[in-house]
Amino acid sequence: MLNGFLDLSFFEVVIALLLLTHITITAVTIFLHRHQAHHSVDLHPLVSHFFRFWLWLSTGMVTREWVAVHRKHHAKCETKDDPHSPQVKGLRKVLWQGVELYREETLNSETIRNYGQGTPDDWLERHLYAAYPMLGLVLMLAIDCLLFGIIGITVFAIQMIWIPFWAAGVINGLGHFWGYRSFETADASSNIMPVGILIGGEEFHNNHHAYASSARLSNKWWEFDIGWFYICCLQRLGLAKVKKIAPKSTFQPSKAIVDFDTVSAVVRNRFHIMTLYGKNVIKPVIRQEKRHADVCFKKILQRAKRLMIREDIKIDLDAKEIINQVLEQSQALETVYRFKQSLKELWLRTYSNQEKRVMALQEWCRQAELTGIKVLQDFAKSIRGYSLQTT
Repeated sequence: MLNGFLDLSFFEVVIALLLLTHITITAVTIFLHRHQAHHSVDLHPLVSHFFRFWLWLSTGMVTREWVAVHRKHHAKCETKDDPHSPQVKGLRKVLWQGVELYREETLNSETIRNYGQGTPDDWLERHLYAAYPMLGLVLMLAIDCLLFGIIGITVFAIQMIWIPFWAAGVINGLGHFWGYRSFETADASSNIMPVGILIGGEEFHNNHHAYASSARLSNKWWEFDIGWFYICCLQRLGLAKVKKIAPKSTFQPSKAIVDFDTVSAVVRNRFHIMTLYGKNVIKPVIRQEKRHADVCFKKILQRAKRLMIREDIKIDLDAKEIINQVLEQSQALETVYRFKQSLKELWLRTYSNQEKRVMALQEWCRQAELTGIKVLQDFAKSIRGYSLQTT
């Protein structure tokens, strides 16, 4: 039949196509990403195998290869060894040729060997899914043509470009180039938009890089992660079990002593701490300095602001020169920038025991409160009130 067994109208075919591609996106974010790559959620064998089978049909991707490439991206992020960093390879390259970069990396046997452990290795994987990935695509083409008729060829073509464009291109490209940042991670990851439906919640790329092992990618109350919604539904049905989500901290205004709980909360929420430090300490001091600065120094301050706040920027000689100019002319900025660097030492430096880290944070807070800089003093007091919330 020209219109296939379903005999759908054009509008109905479009709805069916959106449903099929959404199932594919859901399989990628829940099965490949959260379940296989980061082990943040356990799936019932029936759910796990459905997703694996569907991805074989709709993408031809091999689980071990996808997982290995993604894990290497986290391990080598924004370096020459990152399989798909737009900061290194350029946005246009990753956005439009992301699938080629992915395929090139899957041919690297060292990548697969080092980063592909723990993925399915059963009879079906060895003798069907990994052995004949193109067979699934042939079957999908046949199914599309049988169900939708001649327009099934178009349906199939869109299915084939859906993941390469949205995942390999948009997430890996725009997700490290444009958007808003909730956490000052050491990479250029960003959240593309606050509503994660089109790409299954993968829109929250900065949130993910801050807490890679979290099954929930949304973090703010106004962010919606549809992948997390589906996981919660599966968990209610007994078909999934969440293993880990991003830690949440509480503030206890009355708490005046830095203890082990304080240190644990600060270290586990370090990317959020850095975001708050930039927002509540560095930015206010820069605004204050601008009020009394001449036109020339105002321009330098504006250029220095991003360099002093963003953690992903590699400080080259030109950047160092700009920062040094600011620090030489502003004692207040020199102080808050120095305290920012010493605060980072709490999680960058190796301590022989947790007690020494507690003492270091206690001393940092004490010294910060002696500076006379109100925003820094207030920040130090807020640090004392940090506590881990049981999740």
